[in-house]
Amino acid sequence: MSSAAVAPPEGDELLVVVGPTATGKTELAISLCERFGGEIVSADSVQIYRGFDVGSGKPTEAERARAPHHLVDALEPLDPMDAGRFVAMADEAIASIRARGRVPVVCGGTFLWVKALVRGLAEAAPRDEVIRARHKAEAEAAGRAALHARLKDLDPPMAARLAPNDLVRVSRALEVFELTGRPLSAWQAEHGFAKERYRARLLGVERDRSELDARIAARAKVWLESGWVDEVERLVAAGFGAARAMGSVGYKEVLAFTRGELPESELLGAVVRATRVFVRRQRTWLRDEPVTWLAPEVASR
Repeated sequence: MSSAAVAPPEGDELLVVVGPTATGKTELAISLCERFGGEIVSADSVQIYRGFDVGSGKPTEAERARAPHHLVDALEPLDPMDAGRFVAMADEAIASIRARGRVPVVCGGTFLWVKALVRGLAEAAPRDEVIRARHKAEAEAAGRAALHARLKDLDPPMAARLAPNDLVRVSRALEVFELTGRPLSAWQAEHGFAKERYRARLLGVERDRSELDARIAARAKVWLESGWVDEVERLVAAGFGAARAMGSVGYKEVLAFTRGELPESELLGAVVRATRVFVRRQRTWLRDEPVTWLAPEVASR
C-alpha cells in the first residue's frame, strides 16, 4: 500500500494511522514511513507484549526491516500496562524519533491509547490497589462477565464500549465509580479529551463490511494454521495464562479451545465472531473522530 495519496506532515504534525482491525493499518503506516523517512510507534495493547505474536498480527521481520517499530515486544507478558504508561512510553519514542530527524507515525487499533496520547487523559481518580485486588478476586470467583454486568448498571455508556472480558478497563471504570461516586464516562465527557498534546492527522483505510468480514475470516484461518494454538499453549506453560493479553480478542477463544471448553470445529467461527464484535466497538470509538478515510484503491496508489 502506497502513501502517494497522503500529503507530507506539516511542521510538528503527528501522523496517526487508526481504524478497525484487518483494514490494513500496518501496511499503510509502513508505506508512510518509507515515503517520509519515518518510524512506527505502535498503539496496540497486545503487540506490546513479548510472546503474543501470531494472534496479534505482530509485524514480521520483513515489515520491521522496511520501517523500525517502537513499543512492539516492549513488555513481558505479566507487566502492568495502562493508557497513562503508554502515553509516557510513546512520548519518549516520538521525541527520540524526532531527535534523529525522522518522522514518527503512530499506528494501532487501541484507540483509547491514541486518544490519550493526542489529547490527554481525564483526571478521574488515582489507582487503588486494594479495590483492584478485590475486583480481580471477584472475577476469578464469579467470572469477568459479572463485573461487566455491574458496570452496565453503574455506567452503561462505558460498559457498551468495553468487552466483558476486559478486566483491566472494567475494573478501572468500577474503581472510579467507587472512589468518586461518578461514572468514568461522565469524567471523560467532561474532559472531552479536549487538551491537544499533539497536532495530529488521523488516517485510515476504509473497507466495506463484506470485504472486511472476508479479510477477518481469511486472516484468522491463516493464523490458526500458522501455530496460534501452539503459541498459546507455550505461553500457558510458561505461566502466562492469566496475562492481560490472553483475554484479548482471539486469544480468549484459542485459550478456551486449549482448555477443552471449545471444540476445534467451532474455534475458527468463534474467533471470527469475536473479531467482528471488536470491529463494531472500534467503529464506535472512531465514529465522531476526524479521520481521513482512504479507499483501498486510493491508498494503494
